[in-house]
Amino acid sequence: MTSRYIAIDWGSTNLRAWLYQGEECLESRQSEAGVTKLNGKSPQAVLAEVTHGWRDAATPVVMAGMIGSNVGWKIAPYLPVPAHFSAIGEQLTSVGDKIWIIPGLCVSRDDNRNVMRGEETQLLGAVSLSPSSVYVMPGTHCKWVQADAGQVHDFRTVMTGELHHLLLNHSLVGAGLPEQETSAEAFSAGLARGLATPAILPQLFEVRAAHVLGNLPREQVSEFLSGLLIGAEVVSMAAHFSAPQVTIVSGSALANRYQQALEAMGRKAVVISGDTAFQTGIRSIAHAVAN
Repeated sequence: MTSRYIAIDWGSTNLRAWLYQGEECLESRQSEAGVTKLNGKSPQAVLAEVTHGWRDAATPVVMAGMIGSNVGWKIAPYLPVPAHFSAIGEQLTSVGDKIWIIPGLCVSRDDNRNVMRGEETQLLGAVSLSPSSVYVMPGTHCKWVQADAGQVHDFRTVMTGELHHLLLNHSLVGAGLPEQETSAEAFSAGLARGLATPAILPQLFEVRAAHVLGNLPREQVSEFLSGLLIGAEVVSMAAHFSAPQVTIVSGSALANRYQQALEAMGRKAVVISGDTAFQTGIRSIAHAVAN
């Protein structure tokens, strides 16, 4: 009989857990007890709560994400890039009986200092679902990854999502704006500007000036700014990650924006679900330690 195992994505602000029997997901649970929101509880106590009724002494647990950081349960050392995909599942950090944390990846060169946690597990799944030489992983901090079927060669991080949030909510660019609305036209206009002029620092104040002067609807500033930032990001990263086809690993909303940007530059972009990639990657590790 195929063994049971538990896979957990434990980030800064939330936690998701899945109980598997082989390839079949029997049950899933979510919690807001991310590593920065434990509210005085220990990670051990939170794990026991989330997996209540799932575990016996023989059920392995494999976790990925910020739970392995310096603010998590225990530091799971980074694997330096280039790193073989197989090494990700071979260098787990034990935090209890049959409980492991997946390592992150790091780059430490004079021209590039970078780290990731959680995305390496998505990559492990993505490489089997959609083989590619370049992966784009949008989010608060977008990862651009150079890889082949066997290993990760390099990656860089762009803080596009966080910068959008900061500018809109904590800077003069977004001061006094009404509730924002979705606008494909405003996003496309911002994207065209970002693609044409990726040196965006001088343009950021222009976003405010545009809505103050009535050239940009005040309800569409978020969309224009999103397009501007994504366009600038894609042009900047394309210089480091050249490939005719890119795999985007993300939820559909963000994936569609990056796909539009990449295709505007003549890059073909294939989209796969970030959740599907993560579960595929962590299952491959958890299934191996369970059998």
